[in-house]
Amino acid sequence: MPDSPPRTAERIATIAQTLEGGGVERAMLRLARGWIDAGREVTLIAGRATGPLAAELPDGIHIEEIGDSRYRTLYALPRFLDRLRPDLLFCPGNHYTSFAAWTRLRMGSACPPIVAKVSNALVRSEMRGIERRGYPHWLRLHPRFIDRFVAMSPAMAAETAREMRVDPARVSVIANPPARALAEAAPLMLPAGRYLLGAGRLEPQKRWDRLIEALPRLKRDDVSLLLLGEGSLRRALEAQVAALGLRDRVHLPGHAADPLPAIARAQAVVLTSDYEGVPGVLREALALGTPVVTTDSSVAIAELVPTPGHGSIVPPGDAEALVAALDHWLAPERQRPEPLAQTGPDSVTAYLALFDELVAQRSR
Repeated sequence: MPDSPPRTAERIATIAQTLEGGGVERAMLRLARGWIDAGREVTLIAGRATGPLAAELPDGIHIEEIGDSRYRTLYALPRFLDRLRPDLLFCPGNHYTSFAAWTRLRMGSACPPIVAKVSNALVRSEMRGIERRGYPHWLRLHPRFIDRFVAMSPAMAAETAREMRVDPARVSVIANPPARALAEAAPLMLPAGRYLLGAGRLEPQKRWDRLIEALPRLKRDDVSLLLLGEGSLRRALEAQVAALGLRDRVHLPGHAADPLPAIARAQAVVLTSDYEGVPGVLREALALGTPVVTTDSSVAIAELVPTPGHGSIVPPGDAEALVAALDHWLAPERQRPEPLAQTGPDSVTAYLALFDELVAQRSR
């Protein structure tokens, strides 16, 4: 009797606390769309499935909504997985690996294979005190409850293997899927003149206060700042803008469903974070021929910005270097870089190959 074909990941589960906006959740929804198009069944287990990103939910995705509280989602996840019986659980970012740990602990051998994407730097110099001392120990526990890791660049894969003390064979390199223009997205009102663009959540990690503080120190005062995103620091950033007398130069319109037109027209895309993973906005900017100014917030930054002709990399917290880099790219004679093509294997296909491999191994 011939052997039966190996099992594949026909039913994929993934998680999101909210759909309020964020690169991790946005990339996950792009992947989910591709998996559904490939004939797989995808279930999103969400704390709350509302917010700006709800408009990007792909047709055919199944939604299981648990409730607002992170802890409620955490504790309820094993129960939902036990009922749904997916072939595999995908954790879309660092923020969600505690969910994976709890799920593995509660479900034991009944837990499906878990794949976790490393979405942020694992060396966190901004941490202090007990958090900084405990974080490396937490990372080293990950190989006990994660079956395979996905890093978005070779440098991040090396960092994952080193910091988590995991066999490099358990770390795959798969880039996020590229952004796509959304014909149905509401048009974004862009500043009339030249502007710098920041795009990302208004949260402490991003340190947008550094960019706002740099604006009045630039050589040219005819440049404005467009800051796309939403988050808990909106009021604090608005207060900073008012205190610096920049209300006419700083625009905070909130979440943008399609930031690509704004990226294409910007003088430069700026990222001032303390830490990052492989920032999608930098890849998108360089693909459109827009220069970037970014803090050295991840081991992947040097991979993303291959030459000084594509952008400037500055130390986090170095205000003088940030202003100098912005002035450099705002000089009227400065040439924009040639668009940098996004190369590499198809992300959707690469993920499905990894998922199928794990499910087949489990079924032997």
